[in-house]
Amino acid sequence: MITASELSELRERSDVKVLDASWYLPAEDRNPHQEFADCRIPSSQFFDIDLIADLGHQCPHMLPDARRFEQEVEALGVGSKDVVVIYDRKGLFSAPRAWWMFRVFGHDQVRILVGGFDAWRLAGLPTESGDVAVVDAESRFQANYRSQWVADKQIVQAGINVRGLLTLDARSPARFAGDEPEPRSGVRPGHIPGSKNLHYAELLANSGKWLKSKSELKRIFADVGVDEVDTVITTCGSGISACILALALHEIGLSPTSVYDGSWAEWGADLSCPVQKG
Repeated sequence: MITASELSELRERSDVKVLDASWYLPAEDRNPHQEFADCRIPSSQFFDIDLIADLGHQCPHMLPDARRFEQEVEALGVGSKDVVVIYDRKGLFSAPRAWWMFRVFGHDQVRILVGGFDAWRLAGLPTESGDVAVVDAESRFQANYRSQWVADKQIVQAGINVRGLLTLDARSPARFAGDEPEPRSGVRPGHIPGSKNLHYAELLANSGKWLKSKSELKRIFADVGVDEVDTVITTCGSGISACILALALHEIGLSPTSVYDGSWAEWGADLSCPVQKG
């Protein structure tokens, strides 16, 4: 994590690249592209979670292959030697997804802005609007895919009821229990058998602006049994808030954590996958 004041001191360095990774649920009726154009951190670029993805997959914003990720981040001016700082406009919601993607592709010099864009503005730091600055065309990014950060459907299926493995679901308790319909058509309500629920909001402080203290995070994860297993897989609705859990686990020294990329959007739509309620 990095604070607004720390980023302000580093922003003029040519090897520090700032990315806005804001993403919203359809029901929120917000346009992250327009918000970025209207007001942003100077010289930042927009990291489009829906575009930097496997566009041929039936599930939303699935991980792209290494070559596509390279091309997309190079187009944002990001090279392998750069320090990447990511923010979003909700405080801490979608930025962890972009953080996780950089980790998956071997880039460890990646930070998240504490408090998101609001923290930058509340600190009285400069913003800009209008046309986006032209990026450095010489940037070269070498992706190095690290499978330990990713879980697919087969891995999750094989881990059901396996001792020493815990699947944590970041969705709300009502969605986990199957008490309310899923927002995506064709997706059954419920959860992966044997998984446990840990709503991502339980990890956040200051109205969702940043993570709770490390001691609080350790207690929360201990309460759901993380201390009793060797492996944790995080999941959610479509692979966004699961990355908040992965980030929190990373902050307390439990890393890498595998994120089930397809999450419930894939599992709930596949009739061959078992579903549990309650």
